[in-house]
Amino acid sequence: MSKLSNTPFSVLDLAPMRDDDIGPAPALQRSLDLARHVEKLGFSRMWVAEHHNMEGIASSATAVLLGYLAANTATLRLGSGGIMLPNHAPLVVAEQFGTLAALYPNRIELGLGRAPGADQATARALRRDRLGSAEDFPQDIEELETLLGPRQPGQTVVAVPGVDSNVPIWLLGSSLFSAQLAAQKGLPYAFASHFAPRYLHQALRIYRENFQPSAVLDKPYAMIGVPLIAAPMDEEAEFLATTAYQRVLALMRGQSLLLRPPVESMAGRWQPHEQQAVGDFLGLAVIGGPEKVRARLDVLLEQTGADELIFTCDLYQPEHRLRSFDIVAGLR
Repeated sequence: MSKLSNTPFSVLDLAPMRDDDIGPAPALQRSLDLARHVEKLGFSRMWVAEHHNMEGIASSATAVLLGYLAANTATLRLGSGGIMLPNHAPLVVAEQFGTLAALYPNRIELGLGRAPGADQATARALRRDRLGSAEDFPQDIEELETLLGPRQPGQTVVAVPGVDSNVPIWLLGSSLFSAQLAAQKGLPYAFASHFAPRYLHQALRIYRENFQPSAVLDKPYAMIGVPLIAAPMDEEAEFLATTAYQRVLALMRGQSLLLRPPVESMAGRWQPHEQQAVGDFLGLAVIGGPEKVRARLDVLLEQTGADELIFTCDLYQPEHRLRSFDIVAGLR
């Protein structure tokens, strides 16, 4: 039996905006449509990610978007993939997610990253006088765990809401630092292989070899990011994938990230070194018809031993995105 049958599927969404959208509202509505769709398909969770000052990404106010998604779904677990902790005081994060957990019990989780999710000028605008940095990440996590846990004797700063909510915390990473930290703290770990697959195997090995059981987990639990573009036929999937190629190329060039329609060929649209860079960025992408997708995912699970797959899917037409998840759900 294929490992796919027993592997939970999840979704990571950045509320992508199209080049013909009037404002962010359509992108946010499409995120809700996606959440409702994958909930019906039996997916485990949907996360949204914090990014700032990026034209084409509407998920910057992550906690607010999660409230919108949670209010309009029933069972799907919802979380951040992630909150970029250097941008925020832990108390604010604890209050936000404590509020969400109070409103939607047992459905909210908190994925944390240590990158800013923005350029330096934007990071300064976010923080103002707060001197947060990636180096504070371990201490900030400890503070968050305290604020979300039971009230301690003599505790002077209490998150209300937040205290005693025990919102589940995940650590996210695209390098090796968070793998080591997640292992030390006995927390679940998600690797951002949907855009940075280079260190995937090394990070998973570090996480598993150094894992210390905790009150949260008695053994490692690793989820990996996978770009997904599925269609009834391989040829159509390859055509639809050009939207994702254009978006990654725009990211590398510092251009707008608004989704663009697929094109018949990328020839003339990128230089050879750019084509290679886009290929590296999307090195784990699963692109094809049902059988090709199944084969690729089987190999990926065999090679990584991932406990869960979290898919990204940047397609121009909303119905093609929903169809991709129909196809992958049908493989189990």
